Formats: sequence, structure tokens, C-alpha cells
Amino acid sequence: MTSSAARPAAGRPGIARPGARNLITDVPGLKVGQAHDAAVRTGVTVILPDARAVAACDVRGGGPGTRETDALDAHNLVEAIDAVVLSGGSVYGLAAPDGVCAWLGAQGRGYGLTANPAVPPSPVVPAAILFDLANGGDKAWGEAPPYRALGREAALAAALDFELGTAGAGYGAMAGQLKGGTGSASAVTADGFTVGAVVAVNSFGAVTAPGGRTFWAAPFEMGDEFGGLGSAGLVGAGDDWGLAKADPQARTNTTIACVATDAVLTPAQARRVAVMAQDGLARAIRPVHAPFDGDVVFALSTGQRPLGERPDFQIARLGALSADVLARAVARGVYAAAPWPDAPVRCWRDLA
Repeated sequence: MTSSAARPAAGRPGIARPGARNLITDVPGLKVGQAHDAAVRTGVTVILPDARAVAACDVRGGGPGTRETDALDAHNLVEAIDAVVLSGGSVYGLAAPDGVCAWLGAQGRGYGLTANPAVPPSPVVPAAILFDLANGGDKAWGEAPPYRALGREAALAAALDFELGTAGAGYGAMAGQLKGGTGSASAVTADGFTVGAVVAVNSFGAVTAPGGRTFWAAPFEMGDEFGGLGSAGLVGAGDDWGLAKADPQARTNTTIACVATDAVLTPAQARRVAVMAQDGLARAIRPVHAPFDGDVVFALSTGQRPLGERPDFQIARLGALSADVLARAVARGVYAAAPWPDAPVRCWRDLA
């Protein structure tokens, strides 16, 4: 017999569970593609909806690098996007969406500004970048950075399954003093809504509690998706940041992410979900949103399930769940991270 303490209270939602893949692509209507350059130690992640998707963005870090985020304001003309790009490379990485735009436009995808068939549509591809230029890779690219080509390669690779850890936009990342990476997770509610997140973790702050291996995100772990260590090792004291970067530099740290849901959202509702999802970074990284971080979270709606009654309450649910899923994705990215080839970089697996 189930105890009363184990049952959801009347009128409250039930317990969410991971989706089939435990990836953002559990959200119907989404694919993800990734590409990296091992010599340069950098990469790109593309979130590609099957059809144009409502989107919003929230920026919390003090040193962001973005593209097309102003177009996402709810009062502006654009109400949907064609892809979202997360990229390494600092300012050079902002060329990655160029490759994605060219590929989309050649397929006739984008915002149609004219009926002239000789004029391609204009894809709307917001993007955010992280700084991975100081990781020892070969950055002597002169006037030919690799990011436009990596963006196109990632778009072509879009699929339901994709690699976590040292892959995509998180290929060149460091999470505090540990190897960072690309993480993803998902959750399906008892009444059928799906929420997912993908993140490239290149944080100044630490993702583990001081003195051990326990992820700050431990209370939100589902099963043993990032080690199953539980929360017993969680301990923190003021000014004790554990494995945060010892000497942070401006614009050298950033965690960039995208959360998504199949719920039907307006641009304003998607913006609220993005705002709430930022709390997932605060649950998984300490400290976060510092002056030398560039933390950015996008929110997407593939618009397949109406919110139904009490839409504001549903937005609160989806925002809270997005934060939980994003925290899990951060930990999963670092948990899966492996060293670059022939590079002695410290990983979570190396912690005692």
C-alpha cells in the first residue's frame, strides 16, 4: 500500500521521469547535430527543430557573446526560429550560425521576406558562444577560422542521438578545474509534457562540492545518470569554491544552454521558461553568473501540446522542471567528459 506521504497532493502534478533517450531530443520535433575539430580543440552544437519553433533567451553572465537574441524579444517581428547554435571559439564561433543559415536557406527554410523565388528565405538562427581559445589547441587559423564549416557539418549531422562529454560545443570546454563538456537530459511529466536541455559547460565555478566528487546537482539526479553518489557529500562554506578556476579571466568562462518543451508557448511564455531555467545553472555550478561568465539560456517550444487550463500554473511547472533538467544536464556533461587526445587534462573520473 502506498503511504500518504508518497502520493502527490491533490491538484499537484505527479513525478516526472526521464525520456527514452534522456536527451533534449526526447522533446518531439527536435534533433541535435554536433561537430568538432580535435586539432583546434573546439566544436559546435546545433539544435534543429523539424519546423520553425517559438524561442526566447535569457542572459545572466557578465560577458556574453550572442547573435540574434534581440530578435527574440516578444514585442519584435520574429516569433519563431529555424535553429539554435551553441559554439566554442569566442567571437570567432559566431560564424558557426553562418554555415547553418546557408544550409537552411539553400533548403528553402527561413523567414520569407519576398515572393521572388530567386531570393532565398532568411533563416533565424540565434547563437551563443563560449571561450575555449586558451586550451592549447591549434588556433593559428589566420583568416579562415573553422566555425562556419563546423556549423554546417553539425547541421548535417542532426539526429535524435548525439554524444555527451567531450563533443560539440563542449569539446574544448573546462568546468572550473575539471574537463567540461556537452550535457543533456530530459523529463516527461505524469500528464505527458516533455522538457529537455542541452548545455555546453565551460564554467568559472565548480560543478562538484569541495573536497569530493559529489555534483552540486546531486539532489536532482534521476537514477545513476551521473554516478549515483547521492547528496551525502554536499557541503559548502562561504568563499570555499572547491574546484572553481583559480584565476578567472574576463570572457574566458561561459555556460551556454538550450531548454525545450513540446508545450505550446507564446514568445513571452518561452521567455519566462528561459528565466526560470537559469536557476538550473545556479543549482549545478558554484559560483555562477559572475562578471567573467557569459551564461546564456535559450528556450524553445515545438508547440505540440496545448497548455490547457491554468496556463500560468503550467508555465510555472515547465520552468521549474526546465531548471531541474538543466542542472542534471550540466552534471551529465562533466560526468561524461574525457581528455582531449594526448592531453593531460583532469576529468571528474580522476577525482578520489
